[in-house]
Amino acid sequence: MHTPKAVWCTVSDSYDCCLASMVRHHWSRVAYGASIVLVAVGSIVSAQKDWWEAASFYQIYPRSFQDSNGDGIGDLNGITSRLPYLKSLGVTAFWLSPIYPSPMADFGYDISSFTDIHPSFGTMADFQRLVQEAKNLELRVILDFVPNHSSDEHEWFQKSVNREAGYEDFYVWQDAKPGTNREPPNNWVAAWYGSAWEWNDVRQQFYLHQFHKKQPDLNYRNPGVVQAMKNVLRFWLDQGVDGFRVDAVPWLFETVGFPDEPLSGQSSDPLSQNYLNHIYTLDQPETVDMVYQWRELMDEYKKEHNTTTKVLMTEAWSGLDVVKTYFNDSNNRQGSQMPFNFQLIMRLDQNSKATDFKTVIDSWIDIIPAGHTPNWVLGNHDKRRVASRMGGDHMVDIMAMIELTLPGITVTYQGEEIGMHDVDISWTDTQDPAACQLTEDTYQEGTRDPARTPFQWDATANAGFTNASVKPWLPLATDYATVNVKVQQETTQNSHLKVFTELMNLRSTKTLIWGTYRSLVLGTNVFALVRAFPNDKRKYVVLTNIGTTIETVDATNLDDTLPTALVYRVVGISSNHVAGETVATKNIQLQPYEAVVLSNSATEAAHSLLVMLCAALMVAFFRTRIF
Repeated sequence: MHTPKAVWCTVSDSYDCCLASMVRHHWSRVAYGASIVLVAVGSIVSAQKDWWEAASFYQIYPRSFQDSNGDGIGDLNGITSRLPYLKSLGVTAFWLSPIYPSPMADFGYDISSFTDIHPSFGTMADFQRLVQEAKNLELRVILDFVPNHSSDEHEWFQKSVNREAGYEDFYVWQDAKPGTNREPPNNWVAAWYGSAWEWNDVRQQFYLHQFHKKQPDLNYRNPGVVQAMKNVLRFWLDQGVDGFRVDAVPWLFETVGFPDEPLSGQSSDPLSQNYLNHIYTLDQPETVDMVYQWRELMDEYKKEHNTTTKVLMTEAWSGLDVVKTYFNDSNNRQGSQMPFNFQLIMRLDQNSKATDFKTVIDSWIDIIPAGHTPNWVLGNHDKRRVASRMGGDHMVDIMAMIELTLPGITVTYQGEEIGMHDVDISWTDTQDPAACQLTEDTYQEGTRDPARTPFQWDATANAGFTNASVKPWLPLATDYATVNVKVQQETTQNSHLKVFTELMNLRSTKTLIWGTYRSLVLGTNVFALVRAFPNDKRKYVVLTNIGTTIETVDATNLDDTLPTALVYRVVGISSNHVAGETVATKNIQLQPYEAVVLSNSATEAAHSLLVMLCAALMVAFFRTRIF
């Protein structure tokens, strides 16, 4: 019984897809035995690709994921309890927004200790249990590393204020402008609003803060700071983490001499970030070199401890010409494995056309150096959710289908898999410090709260996020009773979660891991792509109608070797089709906002039914662990 299944999984992408899911979920250990697991994994993932190169990452915003102790704030034990859900999605790794001690002036990005856990999230023992349970489920843990600044309540800053030996220039200090009554040393403005300089009465100098005034900038021209932050990385590597998402990288260094920055012409408000052209405070050459130093440390750690690769994911909302320098330099010195690709967020919105999708995606692929892997990010805790940013629920499956079938690595922000949308937060309920610095009339322009609302697990009180008698830290969406994990898992109809899970299963096939890629705009509104595995005849055709009218397309324009009929493999909720149906390749009709994945395989219909059966069995198996 075992041998035929082992042979089948090496020749069938659909069976690979199903069995890969069971391998990830440990289900196959019960159903088929360890020998099949080894064959299945060997048929899907080659030793030539490192773990992260075909990974799917999932971002957790800890305050909003799962509350375990009834205080209305998510925590580490809550996350641990929900790890089976992540496993059921098929993600490879998850990264946590900051969990460190903090006065919470910026909800954890103002850190008062880089090597401990904030009490509202739990204890170090809780974190260690989280790491262990993740390893038991073969999930990897990524932490947020916030190197640009600390809290003003950090002991380093307090020592620097008092000019204690070794800490005198741990932060960026400057005298007032000569001949003035305590005017800032230059015209620099913070990323949020107002001067980037704050006067300290004790030290009688200004300190630089590129963000909140309670987030003083560390001085990376001081070797002591460089070493201290490297020690932070090593501390968490010793705790078993698998890498870091590096926050706000472009702000690490400033130009020596602190010259005034030129006006940008984009704003008349001298306290607005848009007022200046930030040529002296962003994207300095030394910043890229620091990323290379961190990568060197990670690679050294891997060798020293004979462990798996530790990954760097760098956040830089910079131009492509800058972002590409984070990969490697002319001497082949290696930097970030994953300079985050924010192009899908920065350059696409509800007004974008099919041609815009192709232009944006191609522009990113074009800058990827040889030997490096693309990555795709649809959202995070600082940006509007896909459904809200892209114009509505009808775009959720389209964006997921594009992202999850593109070559490389994917990053999903919590809730995008079920189509959560932004929640309108009143001025009274606003929590985001960046918004609280504004006024009741203007706060909605800068608030990040709408995309940070509690995760929607089920239709019970507080969406299953908390059993608190008090309100959750942010209000819930009013539609949580219908837009939640449990409803979308159990419905007999299609759902965003089912579409997402099917796409994640598909990502385990060798066609999507190793296959070639080509994209094309068909007709007026259809963005299409094809993935093909060179040593196999299997091909996947992805068609997304981004317009409001019915579109009829000929898929042979995308690949003239396609057969006369294709098989529906995954269909979005806007589709009237079901997996297993066939369609004439030259005459595919797409309803408005319809998104589908088709296959050229004659046996795909039977295999699709097999995958659907496997998925149903896995959902049933894990439901008792998730809820």
